Amino acid sequence: MDTVLNARIRYNGLEDKIVSAETAASWIKDGMTLGMSGFTRAGDAKTIPLALVEKAKNEKFQVDVYTGASLGPEVDQLMAEAGIIRKRAPYQGDPAMRKAINTGEVLYTDMHLSHNAELIRQGIIGPIDFAIIEATAITEDGQIIPTTSIGNSPIIVQMAKEIIIELNPEQPNLEGIHDIYIPANQGERGPIPLLQAGDRIGTIGIPVDVNKIKGIVHSSIKDAPSLIVEPDEETEQIAQHLLEFLREEIKEGRLPKNLLPLQSGVGSVANAVLNGFLNSEFEELEIYSEVLQDAVFHLLDANKVKVASGTSITLSEECGERVYGNIEHYKDRLVLRPQEISNHPEIIRRLGIITINTALELDIYGNVNSTHVLGTHMMNGLGGSGDFTRNARIGIFVTKSYAKGGDISSIVPMVAHHDHTEHDVDVIATEQGIADLRGKAPKERVKAIIENCVHPDFKEALWDYYNKAVEVTGNAHTPHNLEEALSWHVKFKNNKTMK
Repeated sequence: MDTVLNARIRYNGLEDKIVSAETAASWIKDGMTLGMSGFTRAGDAKTIPLALVEKAKNEKFQVDVYTGASLGPEVDQLMAEAGIIRKRAPYQGDPAMRKAINTGEVLYTDMHLSHNAELIRQGIIGPIDFAIIEATAITEDGQIIPTTSIGNSPIIVQMAKEIIIELNPEQPNLEGIHDIYIPANQGERGPIPLLQAGDRIGTIGIPVDVNKIKGIVHSSIKDAPSLIVEPDEETEQIAQHLLEFLREEIKEGRLPKNLLPLQSGVGSVANAVLNGFLNSEFEELEIYSEVLQDAVFHLLDANKVKVASGTSITLSEECGERVYGNIEHYKDRLVLRPQEISNHPEIIRRLGIITINTALELDIYGNVNSTHVLGTHMMNGLGGSGDFTRNARIGIFVTKSYAKGGDISSIVPMVAHHDHTEHDVDVIATEQGIADLRGKAPKERVKAIIENCVHPDFKEALWDYYNKAVEVTGNAHTPHNLEEALSWHVKFKNNKTMK
């Protein structure tokens, strides 16, 4: 038996399941559906996908791939480039995968991340032929200890016909951080007994029928580092506007001094805005989110955050070395959950989560597009932003007011694709300022957004559009000039600028 794996396989009788990645890849056949671990480049299977890429050089096959969220380059780049993937869901973030989706080579199903497990449970997604799960250990009682994410792994393991485990001793040992709670079938399940962000209500690992384990593969590839960039002057301005808004909420008696639990979406802007709490007066904060990025650990280091709950840990290389090199320092303040729990609408509503997500673009009424460039080309996907925004105490969207060096206004007359309607968006924050949309009628939202959030280069043009829309509609409830509503997008498509 491989001595490196000896201490990690603590369940007796699994020693003869150890196989090479090539052997495991030989079990994957054309037309199969794979459920794979991983959430935002964390805790994803890596070694078997590379073997599948090699296999594709001599054998033509395609598979459907369902995960927790985006994966590292081994799947979302290399498998996509090799033409192995027929269909992908529920989220991705790699340029190669994006290109394959937008050229029609890969089918893509974009969906709310909290919904994905239920579709698997009901058999709408599947049947899953193989679960391929990265783990740090298999316990004495047969539980799989995940690595840096949980995502959809518990439901994938539960519903898959067979399981392949990538045992990876090179990944940080997070045993004791995971909290695996799997709801029963709808109509039979009880309330989820989670009352505080730091509560533990499940098991330390993923329960598994060991008879379904077909193979165990030794892996030694670490997670691809996060692609976030450091905060800049404008994201710091967004953060300051947001902090001032929260101070006013406390002053008005609508929030306690330590706020309510915070959620921050994946990506550089949301991470940078959360980082703004570092030099603020706020303390004893709680995080109830899906992805725990660098900013969360900066706040933990500064003792600003007392507990952080999520479904994955996705860090830059520098932050990862610091955190994983001293993981015991964080263990009692971290909880990783399945994404159907981290993103569960009832929990989000009950705990009163304050959510911070990133908009690709928004319009003058507060509708938000998170996913589609010019309404047609997929960027990454909806992710968990809908789960959190629709059920938030305060649903906040952040974005810079412009893009492409000033050729694009992030605020347009009408979004080219709707992900979050005006009914779910409470607050908009750009480097220009804050628009509080709560309780406002459509025409009141227009004034709040244009006056507070739009870049000066585009403010007059947006007012011109709106005033003309009022005129042509006879001052309708939600004035739009349908002949010009998407003209800004058309102008950019033709001239590479909205100006």
